[in-house]
Amino acid sequence: MGSESAVTPNMHALLIIDMQNDFVLPGGPAAVAGAPATVPNIRRVLEKFRVGGWPVFHLIRHYRPDGSDVELFRRDAFMQGPAYLLPGSTGARIVAELTPQPGEQVIVKPRFSAFMGTALDLVLRRRGVRQLVVCGTQYPNCIRATVMDAVCLDYAVTLVTDAASAQTAAVAQANILDMANIGVACRTTAQLEALDC
Repeated sequence: MGSESAVTPNMHALLIIDMQNDFVLPGGPAAVAGAPATVPNIRRVLEKFRVGGWPVFHLIRHYRPDGSDVELFRRDAFMQGPAYLLPGSTGARIVAELTPQPGEQVIVKPRFSAFMGTALDLVLRRRGVRQLVVCGTQYPNCIRATVMDAVCLDYAVTLVTDAASAQTAAVAQANILDMANIGVACRTTAQLEALDC
């Protein structure tokens, strides 16, 4: 009874996808060209959620050193080196500007989608979350897969378009268009800041 009373119907949560050094820092072995420019906007969104006391989830990727869990299309490059996103490495850490605070959950995902093979859906539902705000990197892979699964699971999804990245602006725009066409609310950081969530 006590735990049920703590649940807020239609609560929203922030999902920050793969903002790790190896993906974000220029020159990193898996660097996404557009990622560094999004860090300040993601920070703004993150601060809004922190001030509001709303749930924040940092979704990250780790690879085994032997490459046995690397996606098939990346495996050859990973095995040729340098290896990246190794658990405990500097490259696998979340970028300093977005370091998780106590109470913010960090979930390691085994594939692109934050929902595949993780407890994310269970935890969100237990907390009464029905609306998700998504940002991070990168569009055609982990952002898109996470958003698609969220829509399939009947979450209302807001994508923060200038707080998510791709290798090129053209790739980003194509993905934004596709997600808008399945009912995802596509908003800028400034537009999100003007809302109650």
